[in-house]
Amino acid sequence: MTISAQDYEYMAYALRLAKRGQYTTRPNPMVGCVIVKQQQMIASAWHQKAGELHAERLALQQLDTEQAKQASVYVTLEPCCHYGQTPPCTQALIDAKVSRVVIAMQDPNPLVAGQGIAKLRQAGISVDIGVLEAEAKQLNQGFIKRMVLQQPWVQCKMAMSLDGRTAMATGESQWITQIDARLDVQKHRARSCAIITGINTVLADDPSLNVRLSATDLDIAKVLQPLRVILDPNFELPINAKLLSLAGQVIVIVSQFNQTKQAKKDLLEQQGVVVFEWAKTSDTDNTNPTKDMIDLSAVLHCLATEWQCNTVFLETGATLAGAMLQQQLIDEVIIYMAACIMGDQAKGLFHLPMLQSMKDRLCLDIQEIRAVGVDWKIRAYPRKSG
Repeated sequence: MTISAQDYEYMAYALRLAKRGQYTTRPNPMVGCVIVKQQQMIASAWHQKAGELHAERLALQQLDTEQAKQASVYVTLEPCCHYGQTPPCTQALIDAKVSRVVIAMQDPNPLVAGQGIAKLRQAGISVDIGVLEAEAKQLNQGFIKRMVLQQPWVQCKMAMSLDGRTAMATGESQWITQIDARLDVQKHRARSCAIITGINTVLADDPSLNVRLSATDLDIAKVLQPLRVILDPNFELPINAKLLSLAGQVIVIVSQFNQTKQAKKDLLEQQGVVVFEWAKTSDTDNTNPTKDMIDLSAVLHCLATEWQCNTVFLETGATLAGAMLQQQLIDEVIIYMAACIMGDQAKGLFHLPMLQSMKDRLCLDIQEIRAVGVDWKIRAYPRKSG
């Protein structure tokens, strides 16, 4: 069947619906669904929470048997064909006797991966794929990366002055940006499965690393706090750190552990903290900022596979941020830039080994620059080398 202008319009609406689940669906993808009959939209829904009904079933629930027959269904992700926490959506569509299903993108989940489309076609339902596919992939880039590469989508957030500085030489950094930019950061946290930081940031700033917006602010029923992951090679985390007293799961990853610190580990675990002992990288290059650090790629793999993290938010200092950037583990850089000058003695964004020439510089592809209150927000993708 030829794709029409109306097909794009209905799918665009389904994508807008899907985005309404951005704070609540993890680890599931965001999915929207629109049902149309005789060129009129008769039902619509979006997936709202993992473990609850998917968008297709929620939309079908709004219709009686006759209304659903011969209808066209627009869905932003291939309908599932397996039993998980909910029954398969393909069977619901087949049972409803819809005539056509328009899908933005194939599901990268190996449990689906084209099988849902095949089942619909076997049942005699017309299926069209690829309507606003790029937009659908953008919406669920974290879920896609986790399914395909067993790694989460990593966003690195930094705040800087106009001259690229993140803190004064004394370490003072609060606040470079103003309230609007800080509220925008809270929304990024709310969309993230985990927040990662290094122990130096915890020792210097004693951060909360939680979502401080209310459910009303986000227009949801309940705020889901992201995992808070502390990379702490020598197990220096103070037992009175602020983040330990707040709601949400804390994971501490250490690589230097001995029996003298067993009491601290026991105490933290009694508070519900997960303490992982992890091997360091084997890098012996003294110019490399990743030297003697925890295996960062392995940590991300664990967050994706064991904790089902789609997107992680890196909020840390120049050393860890530089190590992640150098190892090509950052997918997206988010920089909030304030209109102020902090001078060349202040601290920079990324600690990297000495770059010898212009060809060694790390380049980024800017996706967006926009004002956030009086500050500026820059979103960019690091270019992958090799």
